[in-house]
Amino acid sequence: MHPWPSPQIPELPAPADGRRPVVRVHDSTSDVLVDPAPGDTARSFVCGVTPYDATHLGHAATYVAFDLLHRAWLDAGKRVTYCSNVTDVDDPLLERAQATGVDWRDLAREQTALFAEDMTALGVVPPQPWTGVVEYVGPIARAVEQMLADGTAYRVPLEPGAGGASPELGDVYADLAADPAFGSVSGLGATEMAELFAERGGDPGREGKRSPLDPLLWRRERSGEPAWDAGVLGTGRPGWHVECAVIARDGLGLPFDVQGGGSDLLFPHHEMSVSHARMLAGPQAAPTAHVHAGLVAYQGHKMSKSRGNLVLVSALRADGVDPMAVRLGILAHHYRSEWEWTDIILKAGCERLDRWRAAVSGNGAPAADALLAQLRSALADDLDAPRALAAVDAWADHALTPGRDTADDDEGAPGVVARAVNALLGVRL
Repeated sequence: MHPWPSPQIPELPAPADGRRPVVRVHDSTSDVLVDPAPGDTARSFVCGVTPYDATHLGHAATYVAFDLLHRAWLDAGKRVTYCSNVTDVDDPLLERAQATGVDWRDLAREQTALFAEDMTALGVVPPQPWTGVVEYVGPIARAVEQMLADGTAYRVPLEPGAGGASPELGDVYADLAADPAFGSVSGLGATEMAELFAERGGDPGREGKRSPLDPLLWRRERSGEPAWDAGVLGTGRPGWHVECAVIARDGLGLPFDVQGGGSDLLFPHHEMSVSHARMLAGPQAAPTAHVHAGLVAYQGHKMSKSRGNLVLVSALRADGVDPMAVRLGILAHHYRSEWEWTDIILKAGCERLDRWRAAVSGNGAPAADALLAQLRSALADDLDAPRALAAVDAWADHALTPGRDTADDDEGAPGVVARAVNALLGVRL
């Protein structure tokens, strides 16, 4: 799958002492700040969208958050590999296609393209590689086959009429009992796991499973559903969690540094996908850190496709809203916080963008060295975008103060600030 165009990221002056801040982020597993990539390289996997109604502000907030991490790592001099996926075949997509009378493939292509347009507009650095499940069914199926051969997966008998020409092969489930480290990602108790598994796409009541929490790896062919021939697995399609495990493994290698996504992915999705990675590659396969963005609400509820309370980035763009104002509205909130999108937030983003652009439009301004150091320090401290925005606000307010003493202004400061805001915050002025 071809990613969207990469934004140009300006080069910034090195710190005067030659030392760049160490970028630390909150690890959901240990509940402490960690430096997940202490070497010269940094590798992250951020779970992608299921493309049937992209891109709402909740999606945008997640990908902008990890874009900040990507930019902070680049500024720290690291070689960054960012991998992501598109779940372009899954139950919600198929249900939406059926409800709207659209071929599921057309819906997936249309919404994936729209997502890429939105990410381009928001200045998000694209993943490389960016992989769709449909194009990766073969490798995923081979991983499931390996798990069966290793005894970490098993078959569950099908209901009558399922399974096409080979109904005896059954659906394939992971045997979580084969992974003694299961539960170590989220740290949740059995009761909470069971509740969340049922709420978030699991099937704890499926007859024939060895444990209610065991997740689906390969769903056999059902009438009216897309299916691929996977040899010993039979015709069918991949499960959700194993999809991310295999795409991350092949795109980054195991272990990698950061696994990321919205906070609702901690369990079961990240717990399950890391478990699959351990079953495929051994106990050391888990990512160094699990980083999660807070969920965005609208009209009093979490923004979600099922509820329909969505604010779409494409709709805002169609209304003439500058995407940089949308990005600033998102950055006004710490990535781990839970917050609600409102018209007031959008208005504040537009006003902040206008003020910053006015501040960098002159031939001189207050020196930018201190501001650049403040931006780097804020992002290194768990991607503290609100603190970074406050620093730029203070510089802009000073620059725009009527009648101020300009004797010590730096002629090149507006350009340095504009490049810094672009490179580190992803906001084009």
